[in-house]
Amino acid sequence: MGQKKQPSTDPVAEPKKRRRVDIADVDAGVEAKDCIKIYLVSSKEEVGVSDSFCIDPVDLNSFFDEDGKIYGYQELKITVWVNIISFHSYADITFKGTSNRGKGITDLKSALQSIFAETLVESKDKFLQTFSTETQFIRSAVSTGEVMQHKASNGHVSHLEEAVSDLEVVRMVVGNMATGHLYSRLIPLVLLLVDGSNPIDVTDPRWELYLLIQKTEDQQGDIQHRLLGFTALYRFYHYPDSTRIRLSQILIVPPYQRKGYGSYLVEVLSNIAIAENVYDFTVEEPLDSFQHVRTCVDIKHLLAFEPIQPAIDSAVLSLKEGKVSKKIRAPRFVPPLSAVDDVRKTLKINKKQFLQCWEILIYLSLHPVDKCIEDYFTIISNRVRADILGKDSGTAGKRVIDVPTTFDQDMSFVMFRSKDGEPSSVQMDTTQTNQEQQLQELVDERIREIKLIAQKVSPPCA
Repeated sequence: MGQKKQPSTDPVAEPKKRRRVDIADVDAGVEAKDCIKIYLVSSKEEVGVSDSFCIDPVDLNSFFDEDGKIYGYQELKITVWVNIISFHSYADITFKGTSNRGKGITDLKSALQSIFAETLVESKDKFLQTFSTETQFIRSAVSTGEVMQHKASNGHVSHLEEAVSDLEVVRMVVGNMATGHLYSRLIPLVLLLVDGSNPIDVTDPRWELYLLIQKTEDQQGDIQHRLLGFTALYRFYHYPDSTRIRLSQILIVPPYQRKGYGSYLVEVLSNIAIAENVYDFTVEEPLDSFQHVRTCVDIKHLLAFEPIQPAIDSAVLSLKEGKVSKKIRAPRFVPPLSAVDDVRKTLKINKKQFLQCWEILIYLSLHPVDKCIEDYFTIISNRVRADILGKDSGTAGKRVIDVPTTFDQDMSFVMFRSKDGEPSSVQMDTTQTNQEQQLQELVDERIREIKLIAQKVSPPCA
C-alpha cells in the first residue's frame, strides 16, 4: 500500500505561476472626418496628386453610425476622387487590418454609397475612363434646357461679364428623365456642401434647376460645357393668378468659388423673377455668406430704382436734422409702406429683405464725416437689440433677470420694470454681462456688414 504524497515543505520551491489573460481595449473608433479626404479633379492626371483641390473642411460624421465614427480598422485611410466633369467618384480605401473590439466593423461600402450613391465607380480604371468617355455629359444633359438671358441690374456690364463672356445659365424643369439623371449626379455635392439640405423631389415639376455653365473650346476645337454651380428653386401658387419662387439650394462648385460666379447666378435669378412678374423671390434659411451676396445684388437693383429715392432722401434729411434721434421710443429706419410695396411689385424683394437693404441705402447716402453718423449707428444698435430682446428693450426700463431655480433654467426668469420707465438699478449677474457682450458683438457685426456691403456696391472713384 502506497503512502499519500505529502506537499513539499521545501522553502525554496517556486510557487506555481498563474496564467495571465490580456483583455483588448474597447475600440474607440476614428471620426470619419479624420480619415477621409475628398478631392475634386477635372482630369485623370490630377488623380493621385496630393496637391489637387481638397474639400476641407467637410462634415462627414453624420454618415457614419450614430456617433460619426468608424470602427474595426487599423490605420484606415480613405481617399475619394470626384470627377467634376461627369461627377463620378471613386474611393481608394487602405488599412493595415480589421478586428472587432466590441463595436463591430463598419461597412465602409454601404456608408460611402449613402453619400455617393450611383456616382461611385468600383474600379480606378473605370473611374479614369470617365474623363474621356463622359466629356460631353453636361452638354448633353442641358441640351433640353432653356438658356436664360442675363441683363445687368444697373444697365452696365459687370466686371465678371467683361472677363468671362462665355457664361450661360440654363433652366431645367424637374420631372423629366434628363433633369432627374443630372441632379442624381449632383446629390453627393448637395449632401456634403449644402448646409442642412436633402435631395429635392425629382418627380415634382414645381422644382426648377438653374445651372451656371461655362463654355470653352478645347485643343480639338470642340466646345466643352463645364458646370460651375447650380441652384434649385421651388414655385408656389399665389392667389389669385401669380406665383412665388423660393431658393432652396445653391452651390458654386468649390474650385470656382470666390470668383464672382455666385453673385452672377443670383443676379440672373433676380432678373428672372422681375421679368416673369412673380409675386416675390424669397430664400429658405440663408447662410450669412449667401445673405451677403444676395444683399449686394439687391442693393444694386435698389440704387437704380428711382421711385424710392425721395423716401431715402427724406430719411437722411430727418437724420441730419436730428429729428430721428430725439424720438422717445427707440428709433429705427423704416421705409414708408408705399416704398415697400413698390419694391416688392417691381423688384420682387420681400419686406424682410428690403428692411435689411434700407439701412444700407441710408448709410450710402451719408458721409463718414457727417455729424449724424453716430446717431445712425445708435439707431442700428437699437434695432439689433430690439430684434433680439423684443420691441420694448431699452425703452421701457424692462430687464430680464436669471434667477436660481429647481426648474428648467432655460424656462425660468423674472422680468422687472422700474418706475417711470427709468432703467433699473438691479445689478446684473455674470450671465447678464455675457448677454450684453453678445448683444454688442451682434451690433458690431451688423455695422461691419453694412460698411463692407456699402464698399462693394459703391461705384469706383473716377
